[in-house]
Amino acid sequence: MPLILWLLAGWAIAAYLLVPSIWKMYFRHRRSLTDVDRVTHTADGHPGDPINIGMVGTESQVIQAMTAAGWFPANPITFHSSVRIVVDSVFRRPDDEAPVSSLFLFSRKHDLAFEQPVGNSPRQRHHVRFWRSNEVEDGGPLWLGAATFDESVGLSHTTGEVTHHIGPDVDAERNRIADQLEKADWAQETYWEDDFHHRLEGRNGEGDPWHTDGRLAVVLLRNRPEVVEQEDKMPQ
Repeated sequence: MPLILWLLAGWAIAAYLLVPSIWKMYFRHRRSLTDVDRVTHTADGHPGDPINIGMVGTESQVIQAMTAAGWFPANPITFHSSVRIVVDSVFRRPDDEAPVSSLFLFSRKHDLAFEQPVGNSPRQRHHVRFWRSNEVEDGGPLWLGAATFDESVGLSHTTGEVTHHIGPDVDAERNRIADQLEKADWAQETYWEDDFHHRLEGRNGEGDPWHTDGRLAVVLLRNRPEVVEQEDKMPQ
């Protein structure tokens, strides 16, 4: 038993401390590997998930629209929550608010994250992270999101941490969110930006491959009266 504990401790130190530090030093001298404002990056500098969905609206609109479309807010990831994912996966226990790892865009962590579980296990889920940009479209702030499908739980191919592995078709997740917002009657308009990505394939921070047609879907959210009223009541 003590040997197992020592092995677990060694793995945790290497996966969560040593290896990320090594990658961080490596990418500090290889900044050109990241596609700025098109592909996210991990805390240690790896290119992350590609940006594939945009929304125009206030933070309250984004939260209410995603909730109406059947999404749940996601928790931040920790070592404890990583272990919980493994336990829940083994015992097939659903977790509507399972954690997501931190990804970075505009030199900061995501502002919002949502997920939709699949079945009774956290092994598979749809999830998306959003960052509020400095751009204004149609009178509202533009939020950029990276939507992917987690198809399994395992160890990262780059650090050895416990993580979800994504499916390669990120366009399917982009289209799914756009369609769900339409069905939830939150999309006033959806338009597409062609050639948003010039690099149409890559690998994320866990080493999982992805591919895209290069288009960005941008959903202009409806300005619902109840959202305006809630924001008016928020403390300044």
